[in-house]
Amino acid sequence: MNQINQESNIEVKFDNSFPSKVSLETELSESLYETMKDFVLHNPTWDQYKLINSALATFLVQNGCTDSSVSEIYINQLFTPSKSF
Repeated sequence: MNQINQESNIEVKFDNSFPSKVSLETELSESLYETMKDFVLHNPTWDQYKLINSALATFLVQNGCTDSSVSEIYINQLFTPSKSF
């Protein structure tokens, strides 16, 4: 209990000059991974980070998220040209 109280007293300061980033690790099915890899290879304006950000933003917005930064990512990806494969 004492450890919890000590941790809650820590003051955290954020540097707002750069957007916050979080590292994410997950397991994917092999078919999903291969499809993602093929998409990135055939669309040079995309990389795996942009693809994951776009997919998550799309999912969140379509499921009721109203955060403006998430909406901005979603709107921006709508106007990013990419080839269908």
